Amino acid sequence: MREVKLYDTTLRDGSQGEGISLSVADKVKIAKKLDSIGVHYIEGGWPGSNPKDMDFFKEARGIRFRNSEVVGFGSTKRPRLNPAKDANLRALVKAGTSTVAIFGKSWDLHVTGVLKVSLQENLSMIKETIEYLKSKKLTVFYDAEHFFDGYTRNKDYALETLTTAVNAGCDALILCDTNGGMITHELGAIVRAISSEFNIPLGIHTHNDSGMAVANSLAAIDSGCSIVQGTINGYGERCGNADLCVVLPNLQLKMGYSCLKDARIRELTELSRYVSEVSNMKQQDSQPFVGRSAFAHKAGVHINAVMKDPETYEHLRPDIVGNHRRILISELSGKTSIILKAKDMELDLSKDDPKTKKILRLVQNLENQGYYFEAADASFELLMKRALKRYRPFFTLEGFKVSIEKREGNALISEAIIKIRVNKKEEHTAAEGDGPVNALDNALRKALNKFYPTLAGMHLSDFKVRVLDEKAGTAARVRVLIQSQDEKSSWGTVGVSENIIEASWQALTDSVEYKLLKDKVK
Repeated sequence: MREVKLYDTTLRDGSQGEGISLSVADKVKIAKKLDSIGVHYIEGGWPGSNPKDMDFFKEARGIRFRNSEVVGFGSTKRPRLNPAKDANLRALVKAGTSTVAIFGKSWDLHVTGVLKVSLQENLSMIKETIEYLKSKKLTVFYDAEHFFDGYTRNKDYALETLTTAVNAGCDALILCDTNGGMITHELGAIVRAISSEFNIPLGIHTHNDSGMAVANSLAAIDSGCSIVQGTINGYGERCGNADLCVVLPNLQLKMGYSCLKDARIRELTELSRYVSEVSNMKQQDSQPFVGRSAFAHKAGVHINAVMKDPETYEHLRPDIVGNHRRILISELSGKTSIILKAKDMELDLSKDDPKTKKILRLVQNLENQGYYFEAADASFELLMKRALKRYRPFFTLEGFKVSIEKREGNALISEAIIKIRVNKKEEHTAAEGDGPVNALDNALRKALNKFYPTLAGMHLSDFKVRVLDEKAGTAARVRVLIQSQDEKSSWGTVGVSENIIEASWQALTDSVEYKLLKDKVK
């Protein structure tokens, strides 16, 4: 089984993605997580380009990495300058890593049009940079930037840049599809040609501008590369880099290469979600292998088949990559999904049970009105228990009033007044908020906290509004989805009404009642 080395560049290339800004502390957290799963190389950043990356390398020197090697990144020296006097190279050496990655130009267009130097001068820059770094006893990876574009337009010169790097003593050649425009079969053919020319480890670095970063990475490995570069969740500039959360399981589970210990692959979903959380990026539900929807089933025919044999609609067991199967509830899912959800709630239902048919009809009717239970698991559980008369409400609403006041020169002021009854005791209170829904949420919690102290441990983490009939204008029915969480879990609730406050109230009360239900409050 041929080994493939994983080279993660989330902390450098990934941080160039739109919307991502990693602090030094964020980079340290991600680096430790990558080390724990067993990634071979972690590219920490470009120490010569900004103080934050240099601070990261200072921090990294004090961390004991058990599985990973931290790599510093930089460029070839500036034209007509002694490499020992190049500030970027001095900073790279000062970063203190034993391995460095240097990128240089392989496309003549960039040499003459961007660097504004002769083709020969560019070769000298590559040679002198690598020789200087090797004199410092460093392992040097040479990243041939824009290699595939250069190869297809001026093959001889692109090959000459690689030959120069090898003769200067580099330890690996990394072939880069920097513009992300290569087609898979063309890239594979080029990698095969290069692997026959050079007796040195080859790596692949792809971007996703044509949607082929993962496919191109797999083709490159199959064609002779032994190092694959990418980022967690495919983060990166423009359309992103090759997603290692997709590359890794395909290489090891589908193609038979050795990348990580099998047990570590079970941590892949956790790694993906951890990095998205630290990066403050929303997890993509449809992401292969690790997304929430990767093993989610909605259609009744699919659900029925999967419960008989998961292989019918799942290409591998979700637990292998640390994910899990989800059965979605909708008007399409049929009675099987109702029965499975009931089982999760320790309720006994069968296909022929009239209660099952009743719940299915209820779901279908509500979804026809605009309810959406796929993202509102808590609302569905409450619906089930109410329909089966296995539930009692924790409070009763006597009434509420929401007001919004705007004064000249001042911000909007939102206030909610609410009256509820708990166990025949009435509570009447008021609260302000950043908006009417926030004020209503604050007032409800304020009224309930004295009765149910555990509510202090929950908060709303997401709030979404969807107009269901745009043609109706401001009179349109809206759907409100609320995501709530506490220290142990998160749950979704839904409300639908022509009035956004009413829809929000439905979702809010479901959220609070589900929290009390799962805490088994008496």
